[in-house]
Amino acid sequence: MGFSIPHLLVVLAIVVVVFGTKRLRNIGADLGGAIKGFKSAMKDGEADNKTAAADGHTIEGEVTAKKNDQA
Repeated sequence: MGFSIPHLLVVLAIVVVVFGTKRLRNIGADLGGAIKGFKSAMKDGEADNKTAAADGHTIEGEVTAKKNDQA
């Protein structure tokens, strides 16, 4: 029992009435800018890791195991 096309159109119409087209446009633009910035940061991070590996620098990582030495 999912949503059909008429149900989605009614929900869309209610959202447009409540928020207005200008606010929805601004939200869409802000969301698109955030996604673009995230993708750009991911590309920059990958380039930094490749450069560090090529230069012989240590790349920081996550610790996967931890030993407790209590003597």
